[in-house]
Amino acid sequence: MAGLAAHALTCVKRDRVLFSDLSFRLQAGSLTYLRGPNGAGKTSLLRLLTGLSLPDEGHITFNDVPIAECLPQFHSSLIYIGHKPGLNSALSAIENLQFWCAQHRVEFSLERAYDVLTTLGLVGLEDIPVRMLSAGQQRRAALARLWLKSASIWILDEPFTALDINGVALLESLMKSHVAEGGTVITTSHQPLSELAGHIALLDLEYQI
Repeated sequence: MAGLAAHALTCVKRDRVLFSDLSFRLQAGSLTYLRGPNGAGKTSLLRLLTGLSLPDEGHITFNDVPIAECLPQFHSSLIYIGHKPGLNSALSAIENLQFWCAQHRVEFSLERAYDVLTTLGLVGLEDIPVRMLSAGQQRRAALARLWLKSASIWILDEPFTALDINGVALLESLMKSHVAEGGTVITTSHQPLSELAGHIALLDLEYQI
């Protein structure tokens, strides 16, 4: 079956088992809310799903092929945004997006980048160093990547952090549209995803003593 799937994953950090024998499949057109207490391994699991980390046991497949055997195809289908914005503080929002596109082999359009930052409410702030932006503005600049790369799988770690009510509504709307078009989203969040109710599958991690 197509999609991103975890097969009997075990993850150990500092001699503590975060989770073990964890299996699930993320289908096209699905939005999965990964939840659990601090220390349960949410970020660790998301990093495993991207291929940035390796499980202690088990494996990840993309369209039924181990991701280690199809990394170029897998990464071209993926956007991962971590719980930190991942921006170079000395560069502007535009320069950060241009650099990110070059890293990920995404064609960069200056006009498109300005349009996206306008949509995100960053008019007039596109060309100043991001260190001068607020935390919420930096988060918006990081999320602009979702508009610039055509990728079927979005892996988002705390994407709503520092966003105001308008930013939250904009991102929720984008996530719903992506799923409606057959995309896949897995996300964590410390806030209720009220506007996404009815669209979400839950994946719970429990803290292991």
